[in-house]
Amino acid sequence: MAALDLFGRRWSLRILWELRAGPLGFRPLQKRCDDMSSSVMRQRLTELLDAQVIHQLPDSRYELTPLGQEARQALNPLAHWAERWAATIDPQGADHTDDQSASRISHPDTVGDGTPERDSAD
Repeated sequence: MAALDLFGRRWSLRILWELRAGPLGFRPLQKRCDDMSSSVMRQRLTELLDAQVIHQLPDSRYELTPLGQEARQALNPLAHWAERWAATIDPQGADHTDDQSASRISHPDTVGDGTPERDSAD
């Protein structure tokens, strides 16, 4: 299934997630995606552009197309599940600094204090 191939590639869903609030330029988007390499970022952006889920504005920023907005909306149940999952594995949402926390899974959908980020469009 083409959509699974596209969205199953590392960083593709993250890019869609980061563009949910509006257009971003290459560097700000790269920063929000944990400073992924420029070459991988270009490759993913090209794939998402070709799939017509994002487009590039005249000022070079990227934004979701209506099709991309639909895809993001379809991901809302997964985002809600991820919030519940994050709360299950770390009920306090505490910022751990011990050795065990170094091996923990990073949750890009949380704000600085570890609480799930809320999307007002949900």
